Amino acid sequence: MTAALIGFLVIFALALLRVPLAFAMGVVGIGGIALTRGWEPALASTAQVVYETGFAYTLSVIPLFILMGNFVARAGLAHELFAAAFAFIGHKRGGLAHATIVACAGFGAICGSSIATAATMGKVAYPSMKELGYSNALSMGVIAAGGTLGIMIPPSTIMVIYGIITETNIGKLFAAGVIPGLASAALMMLGITWITWRDPQHAPAGRHTDWAGRWQALRGIWGVLVLVFVVLGGIYGGIFTATEGAGIGAAGAFLFALARRRLTLRIVYEVLVESARTTAMLFTLLIAATLFATFVNFTSMPNDLKELITGSGLSPTLIVVAMMLIYVVLGTVMEELTMVLLTIPLFFPIVTALGYDPVWFGVLIVMVVQIGLISPPVGMNMFVLNALLPGVGLGAIYRGCWPFVLVLVLMLGLLIAFPGLSLWLPSLMK
Repeated sequence: MTAALIGFLVIFALALLRVPLAFAMGVVGIGGIALTRGWEPALASTAQVVYETGFAYTLSVIPLFILMGNFVARAGLAHELFAAAFAFIGHKRGGLAHATIVACAGFGAICGSSIATAATMGKVAYPSMKELGYSNALSMGVIAAGGTLGIMIPPSTIMVIYGIITETNIGKLFAAGVIPGLASAALMMLGITWITWRDPQHAPAGRHTDWAGRWQALRGIWGVLVLVFVVLGGIYGGIFTATEGAGIGAAGAFLFALARRRLTLRIVYEVLVESARTTAMLFTLLIAATLFATFVNFTSMPNDLKELITGSGLSPTLIVVAMMLIYVVLGTVMEELTMVLLTIPLFFPIVTALGYDPVWFGVLIVMVVQIGLISPPVGMNMFVLNALLPGVGLGAIYRGCWPFVLVLVLMLGLLIAFPGLSLWLPSLMK
């Protein structure tokens, strides 16, 4: 127990010194194994983890979904999604904000990354909001919060990582994220309605689009619908695995971008390099996290924590609520992927010992990551928008995000109270 606590403290100390997380976890993991088991087992474990991670067939889903998202972004589908949503609801007060949430949900269904969704929609939606006179606070809050839907609505990079670490079925995780993702989008739109009702100056009404214009806008998103139907429909229907679905999705996104004449040799090169860079970062983190988890498992901490919590007399529900509160607090001061990789080795054994479904817990993890992405002071989506739109101060971004933090906390509470929201669709899978 003491050795594991020292390991955590060393990682936090290195993080404060701005040492990259992967390096910090890797060094502590290898050093911890060496001190508890000896250098020969430590080096053997390192070699085995690097080899198994690099050659794991299931892990190929990560670069393929990243590649699919990059091709989709280059194909310009985000613009079509936003235009279609705006054509139907843009004339309402706050209609542009509602359209942004709908477009974020659609883009998230083919992207899988929160940061990419927020950055893309920031470029697409913010100029229209600014032109129409929306407040910076509402604009930034909507784009940052809508971006978080990219990791709940499948495919989701965080779900893939959680599934690999905990050996949970990725297809079922994807299915479990559909209803919570759509419900989160609906609650965000209710939040927008409440904000604009309280202060109409936040969001003037937009122009009205006739039905001819609406049908024209819908024709522009057929590629998104086909891609989502083929990839997710095939996975949920048991036609192919998540890895095969990712391959089909990447190929389909490439062909779609090619058909729209959005690709040149230079753009293809940039997409491949960007995908390789992101993949390398994620794989390095996974290897380091696995080494650290191996060290923690060699100590008595997992069993000690399990016995402490299960013997505390608290009900299982209260234990899960306490975990979620810890995650929400950590999300305000820690980068989200770091938080997940550090805590899963500790909390997952406790959750399974309490008899809870790992798929349900995975959805809760994604929800707290969503909250962390827009929680001051270190929410990544807020920093992405601040870098992308330097004319908008962090103060306006913080003010805009707080109402949506409360919306996502409410959604988290609903998922804890009603597990069927996330478990019904997976129960239907073959």
